[in-house]
Amino acid sequence: MKARFAPSPTGLLHVGNARVALINWLHARHGGGEFVLRIDDTDRARSRPEFEAAIEADLAWLGLDWDARYRQSERVALYAAAFERLSKAGRLYACYESQEELELKRRSQLARGEPPRYDRAALGLTEADHARLAGAGQVPHWRFRLADGATEWTDLVRGAVRFEAAHLSDPILFRVGREAVYQLASVVDDLDLGITHVIRGEDHVANTPIHIQIALALGGEPDSIRFAHLPLLTDTGGAKLSKRLGGLALGDLKADGIEAMAVNSLLARLGSADRVVAVGDLEALAAGFDLGHFGRAPPKFDTAELARLNAELLHRLSFERAAGRLRALGLGAVDPVMWLALRGNLVRLADIADWLPVCRGTIEPVIEDPAFAAEAAQLLPPEPWDTATWQGWTDAVKAATGRAGRALFHPLRLALTGRERGPELRNLLPIIGHARALARLRGDRA
Repeated sequence: MKARFAPSPTGLLHVGNARVALINWLHARHGGGEFVLRIDDTDRARSRPEFEAAIEADLAWLGLDWDARYRQSERVALYAAAFERLSKAGRLYACYESQEELELKRRSQLARGEPPRYDRAALGLTEADHARLAGAGQVPHWRFRLADGATEWTDLVRGAVRFEAAHLSDPILFRVGREAVYQLASVVDDLDLGITHVIRGEDHVANTPIHIQIALALGGEPDSIRFAHLPLLTDTGGAKLSKRLGGLALGDLKADGIEAMAVNSLLARLGSADRVVAVGDLEALAAGFDLGHFGRAPPKFDTAELARLNAELLHRLSFERAAGRLRALGLGAVDPVMWLALRGNLVRLADIADWLPVCRGTIEPVIEDPAFAAEAAQLLPPEPWDTATWQGWTDAVKAATGRAGRALFHPLRLALTGRERGPELRNLLPIIGHARALARLRGDRA
């Protein structure tokens, strides 16, 4: 088994791209196969090295390692060889129409209620016509002549798929100057690299019958490549995700403090029959992955669900795995005891900074009832304190004041933390310590 992710370096990776990359990686790893990264940079005008670097950095952040890496701009000799082979087989033909002429034909067809497909006018050119056009300085682009009849395959997500040739247009495979385009380069590379599974978005479904015919014309074996087309992500209202909405780029999610495994956990199961849960590592995701569980309904990408998964992962994260990242955030003051006390209250890792003043710094206490706070202060037990101290102290305050429930606990939380809610005070109290607790109960800034 060999799967591939083939991004174009013309922009940043977004959650839709990441989902395709992740599912290819999981499918390959689950089957004990290989995962190939191929940079599809045939669009030289729009491809940028900074986007290529960003793609690799985003995949590394997600943990999606690759077994091999290729760049299409370094494989042009293979595409030239494919040109010769297809030409000898009579499957390529030269065309001279400009973009304006093609657009005019397209509009005319639509006006007549016909599907917009190339009319194969160039097939009627004689040798004299070609000589005349060449003499006038016109350089052709080259189209692939599709075979008549139907092209069929069994899609691993969509099931049986059939395309009639009458509904397809002969695709351009080589631009002016015999520069290979995506349709040709992708198929040549998939054959050359031994790709066995092409998993991509359903927006590529109409490309697949073309790719199958090109592969067969180049000597590929029928069914040597299995196809799976995933429904595209939508927002919670069912509308197509738009990059213009912002926040969907992986770099934005990372900058916002989202855990890579929260992204992986969500994207790995969106659109499948599997329940979305936070999974701690990619190996566990791969072990339970099944492409057959994916359906055809468009999955909804919910940022609130992503935040929930993010929090769930942080609540289980060990201090050993968090320590290096805390230091990178300038939060090296967080120790193992503090981490265990605070992690259950985090949505983002950086949120822990909000609690450092409560634990070891200075806050402005909120005193609702000075007399009650003073009595509670007198009942503070001496140190050393542990997680049992809170229960013993509040039992004593309850017995002395007659308070219980919210009337007992809420004013103590406000005095000790200045917050309406937060981590369990049985864990916080030993970190705050006797001196700070006493000062805060007396209303002092401490």
